[in-house]
Amino acid sequence: MARHNELGKKGEEIAKKLLSDKGYTIIDTNWRFDKDEIDIVAKDGDELVIVEVKTRSTAYYGFPEDAVDSQKEIFLIRATEAYLEEKNLDLEARFDIVAIIFNNKETKIHHIIDAFYPD
Repeated sequence: MARHNELGKKGEEIAKKLLSDKGYTIIDTNWRFDKDEIDIVAKDGDELVIVEVKTRSTAYYGFPEDAVDSQKEIFLIRATEAYLEEKNLDLEARFDIVAIIFNNKETKIHHIIDAFYPD
C-alpha cells in the first residue's frame, strides 16, 4: 500500500475513535457510489452525519480541510443522496470534516461540524 494510502487509513481510524469518544455511532465507512466515497457515515443523536476525513503529515502545503473544495462538496452531496436512497432514509444530512495532521512528532485533530451546506 502506498504511503499516502496508509496515512489516510490511519487518519480514518483516528477520526472514528474521535467520533465514538464524542458519542457518535458509526454506521458505515468507505461507502462508495460510482467514483465517489463517503469516508464515515455516523449518527449524532438523531442526526445523520456525513464525515469527510482529510489527513496530512504536515500543514506545509495547506491545512487538510482546505482540500475539501467545491468539487469535493458536490461529490459528497451526490454520494449522500445515493446513500439515502439506497438505505431508504428520509433524513437531512449534516456534513462534517475531520482534519488531521499526523506524523512522528504530533497528532492534531480539527473536527469541523456543519463544514458546508448543500445548495
